[in-house]
Amino acid sequence: MVLSWTRGRVFRRARKGKELSSGNDLEIEIAIPTHFRCPVTLDMMKDPVTMATGITYDRDSIEKWIESGNRTCPVTKTELTSFEMIPNHSIRRMIQDWCVEHRSHGIERIPTPRIPVTPYEVTDTCTRILSAAQHGDENKCVELVRKIKAWGKESERNKRCIVVNGAALALANAFNIFSRGVVEKNVVVLDEILGALTWMRPLSEDGRSVLGSASSIGCMVWFMNGKQLATRQNAALLLKEMRVEALVKCEGVFEALVNMVKEPVGNASSKACLSTIFKLLVNSSGSNRGLTRERFVELGLVSVLLELLVDAERGVCEKALGVLDCLCDCKQGVEMAKSNALTLPLVIKKLLRVSELSSSFAVSVLWKVCDKTEEGVLIEALQIGVFHKLLVLLQVGCAEGTKEKATELLKLFNGCRSKAECVDSSLDFKHLKNPSN
Repeated sequence: MVLSWTRGRVFRRARKGKELSSGNDLEIEIAIPTHFRCPVTLDMMKDPVTMATGITYDRDSIEKWIESGNRTCPVTKTELTSFEMIPNHSIRRMIQDWCVEHRSHGIERIPTPRIPVTPYEVTDTCTRILSAAQHGDENKCVELVRKIKAWGKESERNKRCIVVNGAALALANAFNIFSRGVVEKNVVVLDEILGALTWMRPLSEDGRSVLGSASSIGCMVWFMNGKQLATRQNAALLLKEMRVEALVKCEGVFEALVNMVKEPVGNASSKACLSTIFKLLVNSSGSNRGLTRERFVELGLVSVLLELLVDAERGVCEKALGVLDCLCDCKQGVEMAKSNALTLPLVIKKLLRVSELSSSFAVSVLWKVCDKTEEGVLIEALQIGVFHKLLVLLQVGCAEGTKEKATELLKLFNGCRSKAECVDSSLDFKHLKNPSN
């Protein structure tokens, strides 16, 4: 087997025994020994391990093979009686020596791999974390949580092992225990647990139940209102995992979510907060749904969303329009949207410019805001170019519900076309700037 390595310039002219011009390229073909290659990928092994059948594979390759549901040895086709992977240090050292010998050809030495964490180490550490939390030993708990985080940083394989062996539930229980006390006193351990839990999402139902306590959610809200950007984002990501029933019972959740959208830490936290708000607006039961919408409107979320839409990226834009559409289901939301000068220009601008989902939300918002009794609103929309955009939307195709609303809007606007001087629909609203900038 042959692997080609190309060097941009050849500097060792004397060793090669011939003169080469400085602009020439030399392609050197180096034969990699067959036993240095993984039988699955045929690539040079970086972390060789030997299976029960005596065949050596690259750890990452054989793990993916087994995780795909295979229970046989890829080479011998015999059933694997054990999935234990024994590091083949001899082959690894030989590969490293070979890489060093050929480094003049641009081949880098493979690093010595770290020994992956075992299920026993994970479960043992989780047990010790719970014990430390129950005894109120913050320092010991911090030490153990950092140990789990360090394992997770080493490899994706370690992360999978940590999650599969119940670390998220153990950390959730520890977070819940420490959140019952004074948050300021336990802030270090709570912050460490919060950081670890964010990469263990999605949480199990048991994990959500544990973190759904009033003390745990209250602690997340406290962090969201803090000053540490990374911690605020972690809290927002974790709050997204909580059930609606638990969120509506906790004070300060609505305010914290609106503040995070108003003063975004990053796209990840903005999308997490908008998703949580959307979940609250859609999934709140009975009379709570109307009260939830009214509460968010009172907190000024409509204007916050419109300011966010000015220069939002695709994911944020979709979620912001979705939330705005939900808020327009209540009378107060519609009135607030109508009173804001940014509503029509921004919503019409997003039509056909972001995604199909954004267009469907934009049409729905227009359908709720535009009223045949308010001719001024209809004329303003026509002057911005809504009529042409709706026609194009119907031509390119859209969902049935969106199509019906767009058709109704066209009929509504058609009655006012003679009174409006329509402008080019390709207007670029460069004058719209985010007020916070």
